[in-house]
Amino acid sequence: MKKTVLTGCYLLTIFHAFSQSPSFTTYMNPVIPGDHPDCTLSKIGNHFYTAGSSFNPTPVIYHSTDLVHWEAIAQPVSAAWTGYGDTPAGGCWGGQVVYHGNKYWYFFSRNTNGSGMYFTTADDIKGPWSNPPTAMATPQSVSGLGYDNSIFIDDDGSWYVMVKNAREQNWIVQLGDNGQPQGAVYNLSWLNPSPSYPYSWAEGPVMWKYKGYYYYSFAHNVAGRQRVFRSPILTADQNSWVNITPDQPPENRDLFNLDDPSAPQALFQNPNHSSAVVMINDSTHWVVHPLWRNANNNEWYGQGRQGLLNQVQYDANVKPAADYPVNVPKVAPKMSSSGIPLMVPHSDFFSDTKMNPEWSFLGYTPGNSYSLSTRAGWLTLWPKSRTQANTIIKNDGEHDYSLMTRLDFSPQTAYDQAGIWIFNGLQTLFVKLCSSVDSSGDKIVVFSYKTTAYKVNSPTSVGDTTVWLKLVRANHVLTAFCSSNGYNWKQVGSGINVADMDGLQSNYNAWTGNRQGLFAQGQAADFDCYIYRDAYTPIQAGSPANQYGTVSSYDSAGALRLDGIQAGDWALYAGVEFGNAEYVKSPDSVQIYASCGTNGGSIEVWLDSLNTGTKIAECVVTNTGGTNIYATFSANVTTPVSGNHDVYLKFRGTGSEPLYMLQWLRFVDKNNPETSVWESRLEEVRESFELYQNYPNPFNPATNIDYTLSEKASITLKVYDLLGRAVATLVDDVQAAGRHSVSFDGNALPSSIYFYRLSAGNHVTTNKLVLLR
Repeated sequence: MKKTVLTGCYLLTIFHAFSQSPSFTTYMNPVIPGDHPDCTLSKIGNHFYTAGSSFNPTPVIYHSTDLVHWEAIAQPVSAAWTGYGDTPAGGCWGGQVVYHGNKYWYFFSRNTNGSGMYFTTADDIKGPWSNPPTAMATPQSVSGLGYDNSIFIDDDGSWYVMVKNAREQNWIVQLGDNGQPQGAVYNLSWLNPSPSYPYSWAEGPVMWKYKGYYYYSFAHNVAGRQRVFRSPILTADQNSWVNITPDQPPENRDLFNLDDPSAPQALFQNPNHSSAVVMINDSTHWVVHPLWRNANNNEWYGQGRQGLLNQVQYDANVKPAADYPVNVPKVAPKMSSSGIPLMVPHSDFFSDTKMNPEWSFLGYTPGNSYSLSTRAGWLTLWPKSRTQANTIIKNDGEHDYSLMTRLDFSPQTAYDQAGIWIFNGLQTLFVKLCSSVDSSGDKIVVFSYKTTAYKVNSPTSVGDTTVWLKLVRANHVLTAFCSSNGYNWKQVGSGINVADMDGLQSNYNAWTGNRQGLFAQGQAADFDCYIYRDAYTPIQAGSPANQYGTVSSYDSAGALRLDGIQAGDWALYAGVEFGNAEYVKSPDSVQIYASCGTNGGSIEVWLDSLNTGTKIAECVVTNTGGTNIYATFSANVTTPVSGNHDVYLKFRGTGSEPLYMLQWLRFVDKNNPETSVWESRLEEVRESFELYQNYPNPFNPATNIDYTLSEKASITLKVYDLLGRAVATLVDDVQAAGRHSVSFDGNALPSSIYFYRLSAGNHVTTNKLVLLR
């Protein structure tokens, strides 16, 4: 099936005479990971912009040229605006950027009593944007301008704000050249009348025009449903507007295709709060919209409503139907990404003169509370007050990454803390990895969540106030490390499971997704860098940012892996930091931890795109003895690499069976090796058990296998052939700590290479033995 889809993509590419990398012909949702609620979509020339509700973090405008690859390009509302507020569900509601009268406008609501709407303007999309925002007046006939509104520009240049205020009040209000309400007011309060409220809240209204029709669309509420009304004229007359998404089959009952057979299994369900439909140059039509992941079990609600892209088709009656957001590769719009990488948090070395727009502040933040010039190449954060921390934050939208920073901080009391943190939308749960002091005034590094706190002595020397911090996420488990130089790492306590922060809390987590970033509390702190995905820390293969043909699964030991890999498939790991003049590292080789029960194949490693990017390595993977028997495969990096890149793995091989399975990959710098996070994890495994090489080896017909357990454990020791079949179980028992020995008699087996595997809990290690007759 997937081979057919890929072939179709190539045919479409040829048909449109447009050259795309294979990695750009398809995409998988979300295209903007992390919190992106109430998103709008504007096409301005050949550029696309999306924004939406940001709530307490300052809002961001995202830019794209192909609707799949997005970059943060501007922050249109200053965190230093005194009207911003500082509450978890406060801040900016809604938000749309449009181009009108030769300048850019950003309209949004500040949810004070449900009626405060504002705009800012700029001559350039990147700013500077006007500050303070301009308050919009409310026409006498309108009860209030509400929130979650949007802007529509008609063919003649007249423009309107779609107003939602209370459950039964929907309005279309014309704007004057100055952005203030002026002209026509269309009262659509008949649409969702009290007390029946047939469409729940009828919220987040948007409008677009196609083939002479005005389309007015809205969500029932955040739980789902997207309705569409249509009229040949812009009017308040109820008789002119037709509900083209009625409840009765066989009519389409929603903007989104609810009848898609894959909908019940989709990772993202019940789409709503869609943007207006936008048509691109090839006459295809698209929407972006927000959705929570895993709607059935709430496991990742903490990530917020992520930004999804779906195509819209019009039927012969000019009725739109959007694709349901099923989790399969979709054919991408036929446009160039213009070199924009996939939207994940990216590294920042604070070398610019102003903050990168990927960063948001949390609530009202005075402009004098941070600086990029006080210390060149460093970000200085001053606490907002003695009792209120200051922070810069980004969306926390992926399941696996490694965060790093170099921090210069001089704490005076245990309250003084600075470092990396991740917190929920309610701002009630915080994971912290920070520098501080203990009650004796000694420098320490603290890793904490709720009532759990691990503390180690700071690895820095006496008089040195700088320390490196690293926080690694593997699904819901976070592990912390510290270092004096960024190469030799010491683990801080044990891993902490934060599943309750990642899931659903009260009030939809105050509508806001988790955030990650840097903070300073009690005292000022200087930060030299922020690295999101370190190339030299293991990257979990089972959590790609985008993929084609592959799936994720768990092996028998409970480890996440990339599965279902066949020739021509690929996987993307976005925002990988390889180093530069400040983080002095450069990869010599790549390591891939894989299992293989077939003839295997090879893995090409590409930067930024397949075929049109840069191929830096090709790693051969051979049979390991079975799909649950892993080995580390290595290949030299053939091209110098530095900076931040999207890393693609392209899979090569033959046959119809899956080629291999991958647990992780990482890059190695032989000139600056790390005793790194990976070495720390290896030490943990070695402390639990160690499996020795059998002796004699080769053998005929018997050999001895020794292993050591550091504590009492339930273990299995099995022997496998080259096809991954178990040919002998030597131990399946609970054994005491200490060194153990067992004999293996291969008298009934032919001469061959075999593998023996020791399993204890989640720890698995494998060695090879050779039987020669």
